[in-house]
Amino acid sequence: MRAAKTMRKLDHKKALVLFSGGQDSSIALIWALARFEHVETIGFDYGQRHVVELGARQSVLREISAAFAHWSEKLGRDHMVQAAGLKDIGETAMTTEQEIAMGEDGLPTTFVPGRNLVFLSLAAGLAYRRGIGALIGGMCETDFSGYPDCREEALSAQMEAIRSGMDCDARLETPLMHITKAESWRLAEETGGMTAVNIINEHSHSCYRGVRAERHEWGYGCGDCPACELRAKGWADYKAA
Repeated sequence: MRAAKTMRKLDHKKALVLFSGGQDSSIALIWALARFEHVETIGFDYGQRHVVELGARQSVLREISAAFAHWSEKLGRDHMVQAAGLKDIGETAMTTEQEIAMGEDGLPTTFVPGRNLVFLSLAAGLAYRRGIGALIGGMCETDFSGYPDCREEALSAQMEAIRSGMDCDARLETPLMHITKAESWRLAEETGGMTAVNIINEHSHSCYRGVRAERHEWGYGCGDCPACELRAKGWADYKAA
């Protein structure tokens, strides 16, 4: 007779942040640093059109470590995982040179099918190996760009599959899920003051076109792609409040 399985207990005082180097994941990172005893980060190289965001990751990590000594002590390894298969399974405006527009299916051409679900599975596998109990993501369904894999329903279903498939007590926290971009800037200020806001504004990257040559009040970017428009509006609403 087989013995009953025992679910693996992970350390929920430790967190792994899905960290792209963008505004949302950078805010999620400082949120995690303020709440967990140990924080690691994971990024993904999936064959994206530009590598600017990969450089932004290192800039944000460096600046946060330099500005916040108490957080620097908590900040552990940064992991980079190859996920190039996402480029192989379908052409999108994030992985090939094509127009950023609304597709015939009602989704923006920047939508990479399954991306967040794949990222979550890979992050969960790494967290399992390292005994980390909390996954932290910057996904948001309040004012996102139309991506169905940012929805809480989809992420909750994926986490249920992960817990069952890995037989562990991993959990996902998404602090930005139900707040606007303006509210996320306020969360950054409440968590790390204007120092955190200024670091994220200057060093994080959101622009789909990878533009870093043009500086706006809200950060760097082309100014007219959907990501820049969301970021600009959120910043303006934050400053106006």
